[in-house]
Amino acid sequence: MAITRVAAVQAEPVWFDLAATTQKTIALIEQAADGGAELVAFPETWLPGYPGFIWSQNVFEQLPLVAHYRANSPRVDGPEVAAIREAARARGIMVVLGLSERAHESLYMSQVIIGSDGEVILHRRKLKPTHVERALFGESDGSGLRVMETPLGRVGALNCWEHMQPLVKFTMYAQHEQIHVAGWPALAADAESVLPQLSGGACLALSRSYALEGSVFVIVPNQLLPLDPAAASADGLSAVIYGPDGSVLSEPIAHRTEGLVFADLDLAAVSLAKTFADPVGHYARPDVFSFAADLSPRRPAHLDGAVPPADTVLALEDVTVGLAID
Repeated sequence: MAITRVAAVQAEPVWFDLAATTQKTIALIEQAADGGAELVAFPETWLPGYPGFIWSQNVFEQLPLVAHYRANSPRVDGPEVAAIREAARARGIMVVLGLSERAHESLYMSQVIIGSDGEVILHRRKLKPTHVERALFGESDGSGLRVMETPLGRVGALNCWEHMQPLVKFTMYAQHEQIHVAGWPALAADAESVLPQLSGGACLALSRSYALEGSVFVIVPNQLLPLDPAAASADGLSAVIYGPDGSVLSEPIAHRTEGLVFADLDLAAVSLAKTFADPVGHYARPDVFSFAADLSPRRPAHLDGAVPPADTVLALEDVTVGLAID
């Protein structure tokens, strides 16, 4: 069985600076490729950084930051994503990118899976932004809950508290996912977290649980927060890669240190783990439980005969090609 080397990013974006963070993204892609990785994963809203101000300021105090953040949020068909796609193609590496996507006048917490040929394999949006995130970001429909067949295996991705939603996870398991990217905004030490549910420990617990429940490899990148290292807790957490049995496959790097963690994946381990518990196979009980998910794309308006703008075509049409579930 072929071995696939993957990497998870642990780094701080150039906060709310789209051009600079794009350049840093390309440098990290090149670093991952130099390390032999065939896939590299970035955190939630890596471009242009997670908007932590939404948790600490009221809506009126936020407005100047919101305006700046929106201006630095990329379009999926924009030049920044195009440059990242070219970097993926040039180095022959798959990239799973988290971004604050600007689509006309709305923002979405999106993920783009870019193939080693630079083509977009999947463009998805977070199904339900969490708590105060809903004041800044829009929701998605079910069309983003897709697992894609790739040369590396069946690859999927979710953002943050989508890993808290049992039916979202089951939708992914039902598509026989093998490699999963768990995008989180930051793996903050528990002492640095606003709420226990948002702590790095909780994020890692949910990610490891996902690996165990789905018998799937889980790649967890880490977006470093702009905190004073001298004041931060020493009990830091690292980007990590879990095996389908829940084991840790990667070597940790120091808390608040930028870099990459790597692991070598053998998809035979997925089959072995599922001999114990296959949630949509021998360990399922369809005679007791039934489940359905609507993965069709939805539009807010149907305008017969109208020609939509170019970025709408990319966001709502191109991403639905070839996404049928077996």
